[in-house]
Amino acid sequence: MQYWLMKTEPDVFSIDDLMQAPNQTEHWDGIRNYQARNFMKNQMQVGDKVLFYHSNAKPPGIVGTAVIASKAYPDHTAWDPKSKYYDKRSTPDKPVWFMVDVRFESRFARGLALPDLRQEPALVEMMLLKKGVRLSIQPVSEADYKKVLELAGQ
Repeated sequence: MQYWLMKTEPDVFSIDDLMQAPNQTEHWDGIRNYQARNFMKNQMQVGDKVLFYHSNAKPPGIVGTAVIASKAYPDHTAWDPKSKYYDKRSTPDKPVWFMVDVRFESRFARGLALPDLRQEPALVEMMLLKKGVRLSIQPVSEADYKKVLELAGQ
């Protein structure tokens, strides 16, 4: 099993949206960074654990957990000229972009704000807290995942 942090803007797709989705499961589309895509396509497996992060929020932070519910498959939004994620290089025959399904697991009673996470010595190596790392999908160590759950009272 692997652990991930997945970032989303809450006004675009929030943990509450995931909770309210049919079967509390939704596809994670719109990834347009090659490294994040490769994490999904080449490393994510069904059952992997996810820290659900609200970016561009006040304050930004980890608000809950989810589980990877599917292997990666082509992101159809890349084929729709009306989509903001359209990419003419991607076709059904030769997809460039991929997505996975995620399933809601838990919502923290209180989100763990980024400034508070930065103050936690045990998380000093967490990719999220490294300067210059802005990936929307990033690996998380098992120790960091467990520490975040502990901080959230889970």
